[in-house]
Amino acid sequence: MIDCCLGIIISAMRVPLTKYGWPEVVVLPLVVLAAIVAYLLVGILFLPLWAIVSVEVFFAIVLMWILMFFRDPERDCPIDKNLLLAPADGRITDIDIVEEADFIKAPALKIGIFLSIFDAHINRAPCNVTVERITYKKGRYKNATNPESGLVNESNELALVRTDCPNNRLVLRQISGAIARRIVCEASEGQKLTGGERFGMIKFGSRTELYTPAGENIKCLVRIGDRVKAGLTPLVRYEY
Repeated sequence: MIDCCLGIIISAMRVPLTKYGWPEVVVLPLVVLAAIVAYLLVGILFLPLWAIVSVEVFFAIVLMWILMFFRDPERDCPIDKNLLLAPADGRITDIDIVEEADFIKAPALKIGIFLSIFDAHINRAPCNVTVERITYKKGRYKNATNPESGLVNESNELALVRTDCPNNRLVLRQISGAIARRIVCEASEGQKLTGGERFGMIKFGSRTELYTPAGENIKCLVRIGDRVKAGLTPLVRYEY
């Protein structure tokens, strides 16, 4: 049984883990490992073999999920100045034209991405940008599949300006979900990010929104329900 659990752990550890996962990536696996050992020692004395095996396999799966949640796969991001890449892994839940009066100050194409607890949670820059402003807002923890959660949930908003033509203003919003309780953003105001570059994550289920000025020269390349990968899947093409 212990050999089986160790095999699962070693397999999970072969996947690169993000630095944004500390201390959870250390503390949570240690807690689960302690539970595995404690249950095994007690179970041998009082429980049938099938009960021991069932629970230990469950613990091993939980441990593997914890490690996989903080996975940070290497990706060869497309180099195309006319593309906006997905800033997060997940599923497209909404595509709308909205009025973004704070930073873009014009009608904007909004694309919402829901990250389930099984998605990689690393956030990446959609293109080459300069971070003009970062605004953190406290809020609630409603289900992130609901587009309205972006209005009331805890969030971290990055106001970005493209460093390539067109020099459009963009807004990228990290939003906590029903399970997520911590937004990590390593970017700083004035920092330049390249397309696909990592800058943070949202822990344990969340939502990411991207806003770009709407117009005839902006073509949305995804539809609601599409699965996307951060730094790989093109969301928008500038057709100039």
